[in-house]
Amino acid sequence: MRPALLLLAFAAPAFAQNADIQKALIQRQQQSDAFALQLLQTQEAARLPPGDFRARQALEARQFSERRRLDNVSARQLMEVKTDLPQELRPYERQKAADERRPLTAPTPEFPVRPSQQPAQLQPSPRGIVQVIEAPR
Repeated sequence: MRPALLLLAFAAPAFAQNADIQKALIQRQQQSDAFALQLLQTQEAARLPPGDFRARQALEARQFSERRRLDNVSARQLMEVKTDLPQELRPYERQKAADERRPLTAPTPEFPVRPSQQPAQLQPSPRGIVQVIEAPR
């Protein structure tokens, strides 16, 4: 009985340490993702014309929303780190967290909307005239 208690006393901190390491690794990746998102948003803001205040305001509102969503997902992921997960499955948990954050950090392609042009008017053909076209068979 005594050796079992001794073994349990030494094993419990190791499990807690593994969970802390897992949290630190996930948090480090979250910081990298937040930096990458901030860099993309800065580049996007630099492409705006300097005097277009409405476009800048709309862009800043969208970017703030994107950062807030990433922060919320990151906080939830840190709360959901499992302490009883086997050591072999920890990389899968980190990969799952990274996959969940990827749509929030990857740039979404935006295609500019071009005003539609009126199609060219077709020339009406005279009625009753049929032209026979000779073609090889």
